[in-house]
Amino acid sequence: MAENDLSRISQCAVIGGSAGSLKVLLPMLAALDARLAFPVVIVLHRKNDVSTLEQLLKERCPLPVKEAEDKEDLRCGTVYLAPAGYHLLIENDRSLSLDASEKVLWSRPSIDVTFQSAAEAFGPGLLAVLLSGANSDGASGLEYIRYHGGRIIIQDPRNAEMSAMPLAALARLQPDLLLPDYAIASAINHFLAH
Repeated sequence: MAENDLSRISQCAVIGGSAGSLKVLLPMLAALDARLAFPVVIVLHRKNDVSTLEQLLKERCPLPVKEAEDKEDLRCGTVYLAPAGYHLLIENDRSLSLDASEKVLWSRPSIDVTFQSAAEAFGPGLLAVLLSGANSDGASGLEYIRYHGGRIIIQDPRNAEMSAMPLAALARLQPDLLLPDYAIASAINHFLAH
């Protein structure tokens, strides 16, 4: 991708991950620029039980972190975590909605569901990141993002604890950036909207 395309300002970042992604996510969030001027939405495959994940992310991240709520408007510089047991959608008016419909690829929240709704809401202003995982969730969502002009970062499967998810995505498309875990935060910061 050309440098002028890479320097386009982002309006939102979406990050999806499953098995092995928390080890990547924690240092990545810690390295995010506190001046990040767009919302970050995280979808992790989680068990449907009480979790300290939100608190764990809050302790590491220089930005405010909160579990997403139904009908909540996205705010710049805030990290939103998809709650367990719900699909998280981004509406065209840039608000969030929670949905308890059927699981997608055995998962709720589904990365594909969030990625697809984010692509419709933000189009070329979207930056998507796919991390380690043990299934193919996220691959079709990334295709949808590519169709709508968004940019894509995939964790290098050679660096992923579970390579199935990055490999499934790479089988379907070429990302803008294929990066080891330690380089992803810097790439996100590169898309900082001034």
